Formats: sequence, structure tokens, C-alpha cells
Amino acid sequence: MYLERTIETYIKKISSGFPVFLLTGMRQTGKSYILNKIKEHGRKYVSLDDLQIRKFAVEDPKGFIDVYQPPVIIDEIQYAPELFTYIKIYVDTHPKQKGLFWLTGSQRFHLMKGIRESLAGRVAIIDMLGLSYREIANRPDYKPFVPDFNLAGSKNKFAGLNAIDVFTNIWKGSYPGFITDSSVDRDAFYRSYLRTYIERDISDDIGIKNELQYYDFIRAAASRTGGLLNYSNLSADVDINVRTAKKWMEALVRSGLVYILEPYTPNINRRIANTPKIYFMDTGLAAYLTKWDSPETLMNGAFNGAVLETYVFCEIMKSYWHNGNEESIYFYRENERKEIDFIIERNNTLYPIEVKKTASPDVSDFKNFSLLENFKSKQTGTGAVICMYPEAMPIGKNVLSVPVWEI
Repeated sequence: MYLERTIETYIKKISSGFPVFLLTGMRQTGKSYILNKIKEHGRKYVSLDDLQIRKFAVEDPKGFIDVYQPPVIIDEIQYAPELFTYIKIYVDTHPKQKGLFWLTGSQRFHLMKGIRESLAGRVAIIDMLGLSYREIANRPDYKPFVPDFNLAGSKNKFAGLNAIDVFTNIWKGSYPGFITDSSVDRDAFYRSYLRTYIERDISDDIGIKNELQYYDFIRAAASRTGGLLNYSNLSADVDINVRTAKKWMEALVRSGLVYILEPYTPNINRRIANTPKIYFMDTGLAAYLTKWDSPETLMNGAFNGAVLETYVFCEIMKSYWHNGNEESIYFYRENERKEIDFIIERNNTLYPIEVKKTASPDVSDFKNFSLLENFKSKQTGTGAVICMYPEAMPIGKNVLSVPVWEI
């Protein structure tokens, strides 16, 4: 079963404007599948997962480009950065042609050096996450999420969802290979995923000597999703030093498994000075790593608030990235521990968002939105409490509730 992806439209658009584009994201999000689905007749496909082909690309990059001439899809380009120079040469000798090279990579930041040195100004970079709920529900035409009163009163097409439906989606995660094939065993899928990730993407990248210890590190990081990132506590849990913990966390970020969310402050230069939050970019993987064996136990366990917040964060990010938009999303926290889960910044306006498991939102759920009045240079936009209430509706002055599934 194939589910149409929101990002398809943007990929076609960007391909018509650039000679090269790079599609990045976690393994198993469907990057190569989607490119092969939408490719025009005559575009070749080659994967550097094949060791013989990879050897050819690394040892004779010029010959490789001569053999696999554009238009071409080169999958997992991070394995042969030697190709970048010869891609540049080809592009520069065909200045009027667009959509020559479609590239994919599972390690965006690992690729940036080669791109900066060889393909600056010639490549568009697109980030891709797993399936959004709207894509799963066959509604791939959604837009970047911003709280908007136009949502209130609209007919809710997902009125049948309840809390267990939502937590089932959270527990399953967003990887297409699992979601679209009911015969795939969840635990076997994630077990294989982690083994492939550690053995193929990480061991050589950061020189891991103890793979079991790195697995424990990933588990410890997953248990902190939706929370503040404290490297001292994290390193103590895994019996490594803080320097190693930071190095290993950077590897998780590079591979797209983790996003580090910075706090919002009025002074941009201060954002990195405060403690950030950590979010796993697939809730199914986070739930697997933290040993929740069913949607019911996840929904009723102590992890439910953090993983629901993580799910909402991922859905918001998908709404931006899959439409080709850059996100400007933060959280806000004062010393007194007053916090706003998320702040979306657009057009000099701050939109506050709280995430609650409740099906009966009230004023106590958005009491901290008034903290944004401290930022005199910014306007405060419509706020939202994203929760289990079955329809979008006003619940306060310039605040509305939004069902989790309507992001």
C-alpha cells in the first residue's frame, strides 16, 4: 500500500528550479521510494548501499558519473562524498539544465562539508520525516501549522478518534515500511532498525567501541524525549563522560533521529545559553526503546505526557518540512519553571502552544500564555491547546483548542 506524501509536490517544484537536490532524513522514511515513484521516464537509479557500486564511486568518481549520467537518482550519497566534485563539474558544463541529480542521504550534517565546498548555490536541500497522521489518513494536502480561528467550527473529519486511537498512532510510529504493511512485526522492525543504524551509520562515524553501551545511550536519550537535555545526568546514566555524551548526541542529531529544541529569548544570541529540550523524531522508536509493549500501557503510563508532546512536535515539524518551509519553533521556560510547550514565530508574531492529554481543556491549560507579554517587540498571535477534545473551538480570549489529529 502506498500513501501519498505531502512532500511530493515540493520535490517536483524544487527539481524544476535547481540542477541538484538532496533529500535527507532518517533511514526508512521512504526517501528512495518516493523518488522512484515520481521520477520521469529515463531517469536512472543507483544505490551506494551496494558495496560494489560504492567502491566504483569512491575509487573512480569521474568514471561513475560517466556511466550514470543524468538524469539520475544517487541513493545514500554520504557513502561517496568524492562524487561531489564531479557532480559540480557536470552541472557547470550544463548550466541551463535542471533536475540533473536527485540525491538522498541519511546523514545531512555529515554531507554539509562536501556540499559547501563543491555544490554551493547549485543544490537545494530538503528534509523528510516519517509519515504524518494526515498522510496516513489520506489527507496529504495540509499546510504548515499555525493556530488559526478559521479552524474553529470547521467540520471535523476525524471525530471518531479518541485517546487510545492517538496513542496507537504514537506507539506504532511513522516509518512507512511498518505502517503500510500489517504483516510486519513491530518489535522485529525496530530491533532491525536499531541494529542497522548502529552497525552501518554510527560505528564507523564516531568510532564506537562498545555498541551495547551506545544502545544504552540511545535508550537513555529516548527516556528524556520532551524534557530538558542535561548532559551530566545523561552521561551518568550510561557511565560515560560528558564529552562523549555530547559527541554521541551529535551523532543522533546528524542522523535525524533526534532534534534539539532551543528555548526562546528576546535576544537571539542568548538562545544557546539556556538548556535546550530533546525530541525523538519518531515516537514509535522512542516507545520501543523505553519498553512500552502496547498502546494501552503507553497511554496510562508515566511517559504519556512526554511522548504526546513529542508526537505533537513531530507533526508540527512535518507540516513545515514536507511543505518546503523552514520552521521557527521554540519553547519558553522561566526560572520559576513557568513554561510554554512551544512557540511558533512567524512574521514578528509569537503563537503559543500547549499540549494536554485532556478532552476537557480549560483556562488553567493556557495560563502561561500571558508570559509572552514580556516580549514588547513581538505581537502575540492566536494560542492553541492541542488536546483530545474532538473539534477545534474557542476556549478563551484569542485561544482555541485543536484536536491532536488536526495539526
